[in-house]
Amino acid sequence: MAIDALIQRKVMGRFATGVTVVTTGGSMGLHGLTANAVTSLSLDPPLILVAVDRRAHSLEFIKANRCFAVNILRVDQEEISRRFARPGPKDFLGLDLTTDATDAPIIAGGLAYLDCRLYDVLPGGDHEIFVGEVVGGSVQEEEGDPLLYFAGGYRRLAD
Repeated sequence: MAIDALIQRKVMGRFATGVTVVTTGGSMGLHGLTANAVTSLSLDPPLILVAVDRRAHSLEFIKANRCFAVNILRVDQEEISRRFARPGPKDFLGLDLTTDATDAPIIAGGLAYLDCRLYDVLPGGDHEIFVGEVVGGSVQEEEGDPLLYFAGGYRRLAD
């Protein structure tokens, strides 16, 4: 018998994660979403994965653009996370953006980023799993603490 979805959600909510904004750009245009279902998959070849809800508007943008960037946010970038967590069209206005190897936007001021070409798309229940081949990335020059998510809210590291 499968676990109740609400219990699974509550249990996984106790797993503290970093907060990222996954962005894409290309022929379909710019789009992005806040995501914490992001993980390193392989170093050889360099692969990461991002799980995206099948109902997310970003899904078709990533598939069509064939690229995405994972922007790891700093604690002072909570507003950016909230902006990309809202449903509907995404507002990139006022953000300092660059690109690396693909057309996916890199958000300035984050802790780090990885730029990826779409390597594969796998089924994952009510999500699709985007596997990205890492073709660019950097740890930003500035030091800072990560934006965290735990038990349904944003959190900060404590000394």
